[in-house]
Amino acid sequence: MNTPVLSIIIPAKDQAPFIRDTMTSLLNQFDDPAALEVVFVDDGSADGTGELVGAFADRLPGLRILRNDEARGLATARNQGLDAARGTAIAFLDGDDWLAPGHLAYCLAERDRLDVDFVRVDHVRTTNGRRTIHRAPQARRNTVLDPRDSILPHTETTMIDYPYAWAGIFHRRLADAGLLHFPDGLFTAEDRPWIWKLHLQASSYAVLSSLGILYRRGVATSLTQIYDRRQLDFARSFALAFEIVAADPEAQRYWPKVIRQFLAVACHHLSRSGQMTPEVKTELDAAITETMAGIPDALLTQALAALDAKRRRVLLPHRPAASRPARHALLLKGAR
Repeated sequence: MNTPVLSIIIPAKDQAPFIRDTMTSLLNQFDDPAALEVVFVDDGSADGTGELVGAFADRLPGLRILRNDEARGLATARNQGLDAARGTAIAFLDGDDWLAPGHLAYCLAERDRLDVDFVRVDHVRTTNGRRTIHRAPQARRNTVLDPRDSILPHTETTMIDYPYAWAGIFHRRLADAGLLHFPDGLFTAEDRPWIWKLHLQASSYAVLSSLGILYRRGVATSLTQIYDRRQLDFARSFALAFEIVAADPEAQRYWPKVIRQFLAVACHHLSRSGQMTPEVKTELDAAITETMAGIPDALLTQALAALDAKRRRVLLPHRPAASRPARHALLLKGAR
């Protein structure tokens, strides 16, 4: 059996309204249909999603369908696809998104030309029929870059803040080195530790000016739209990101960035907590406090002091009890 040029991994649960668009877009990616392996992971769908995908088997000769009787979450489903993929390059796609014709062929050709570990791309966000362009936060395009150089400064939006797994193509060697796998069991924020590991440990990358990914927003079933405990996975996700940063030889350079990210996401979830049940809200508060405890205290104090007064007031009640003297000082600062 010939090795596919590229494997694209698509995990999906109950995406029947959108999956035909996703699969149809894959028909126009390569001149030779055999170049593409599609590894579809049906993660416990109850609406016939897997059957709709199966109908494309005669037009996508590289289609493989894996099924989970019960949902195992986006991270685990992607890992299942990675373990099954045979391509020399890897890509990801979500089950409610789709690709412009030739997008994968173009990105793969550029990755090969530049000979980098991975490439990242811009995307088009579509919300209720309205499309907006979202650029990857790196101005240097179509040139070889060091992934570590695109993490800082910590006060600006950088490539580490653009964690979308589907926004790029990756060389097989990254998967073989364990850099493309996600923390098992995470339903949300699975890409936060993933992007940190990728940028700290991969050797080279490039950003392409391509608008070939159409990312659907505002879907009622999307995990960005729900308020149950799956949203709390961000805390575990950042705890894992802290471990990755702490193990790096230049950890002191990168701690301020990952702390700033966590505090911003924590504020976001606290702002939404009024729509959570009391039980989930209590669990959210505990998760934020527990995750904060993994941050070096001096660095946490600096990060909190750098916030605006409103955010600082929201976050200070969640500071671990061991840091109460510092918390009191910051409260006084906010009161001035």
